[in-house]
Amino acid sequence: MPRLKIENTLKQKLTELDGKGLLKGKEMVIVGIQPAEDKKGPRYVLSGYPGKAFLRMNSNSYLGLSLNADVKKAEESVTEHFGVGPGAVRFISGTYAHHIALEAKLAEFHKREAAMVFSSAYAAIMGVITPLIDSNTIVISDALNHNCIINAIKLSRPKAKEIYRHLDTDDLEEHTKRFIGKGSRVLIVTDGIFSMRGDHAPLDRIAEIADRYDAVYPEGVNILVDDSHGVGAFGKTGRGTEEYTKAQGIDMIVATLGKSLGVNGGYIAASAAIIDYLREAAPFYIYSNPITPAEAAAAAKALEILDSKTGSKLLSKLRRLTRRFEEGLLAQEYEIIESEHPIVPLMVRDTKKTAEMVRYLIQNGILATGLNYPVVPRGDEEIRFQVSADHTEYDIDYALEILQAFKN
Repeated sequence: MPRLKIENTLKQKLTELDGKGLLKGKEMVIVGIQPAEDKKGPRYVLSGYPGKAFLRMNSNSYLGLSLNADVKKAEESVTEHFGVGPGAVRFISGTYAHHIALEAKLAEFHKREAAMVFSSAYAAIMGVITPLIDSNTIVISDALNHNCIINAIKLSRPKAKEIYRHLDTDDLEEHTKRFIGKGSRVLIVTDGIFSMRGDHAPLDRIAEIADRYDAVYPEGVNILVDDSHGVGAFGKTGRGTEEYTKAQGIDMIVATLGKSLGVNGGYIAASAAIIDYLREAAPFYIYSNPITPAEAAAAAKALEILDSKTGSKLLSKLRRLTRRFEEGLLAQEYEIIESEHPIVPLMVRDTKKTAEMVRYLIQNGILATGLNYPVVPRGDEEIRFQVSADHTEYDIDYALEILQAFKN
């Protein structure tokens, strides 16, 4: 006989979330993809919407590589020879040549000594931050850092955790100074690109602060950047926020294989000593199966494309389409947060109107993300649009046309 008491409690919690407008609800299910044709980019078919195809402006696949023929071929070929799963965790018998090759390519791409791959970027942050923090570590974190960073710090139990105002390096420096003599090391943690806003961390100035105070902490001031939305979508060659800000002295970069590279998994690039330590100490690495050999091969191919003339063309197109969309929204007198990054937040600043706009966009065949409190602060409610290199000028202009009609 089922035990219903806990189920009743959980149902009540869901009801409370619904009453506060915080329930995410049922997921949209993609059941088909229509390839690009004529002036249109790919269109997506959803369960429950017969006869309708959607322009997808809520995808992290910024370069469109998830549909790239060469990336798909790389995955299919390795699947044929090595199967669909790794069959074990890395340190037992789950490491394949494709994992090693991918890690070498990632290290080279980021100009680091080494890299290691996790099952996801969320797992990478959770697996990396925890073993890097001990009872004498001071952690200083940006106020708008991603949920994975927040949860990783909670699990880590540092000596002190301080939150600095979003992008405010003066506040960051004050926190860094305040703990001199009170801890052995400082770990500064920040997103590279902030996923709700598309703005970026001033990594050059953060690195200067770390350099300024490194000598007064016995184990130094260290910087970890989660640039999952930056790598492959930001910077001249797609090397992310570090490249864009020309920062020097960033110790660790965590990013994903599942956004611009279009595949699955996460990784960290850092010094050989850090990576060697994390292979022995990161629980999300040690006790979880890795991505499949085929996924590793596909990610390596996607990275190869990014770091080529084709990648440069995709990045140029992405920037051009992003600017076209931003200029169109500004001409319609919408409030946005401008950036070269393809996340384009349309600031609605009202929960009810945000939901209304999302429904309107769906009715007109556009998928975009409505963000309300507590995902964003009260008053910062928005529609997050994400531009992709597999969009076309027609797609961008169609979205602008629909948004103009909403205003009218």
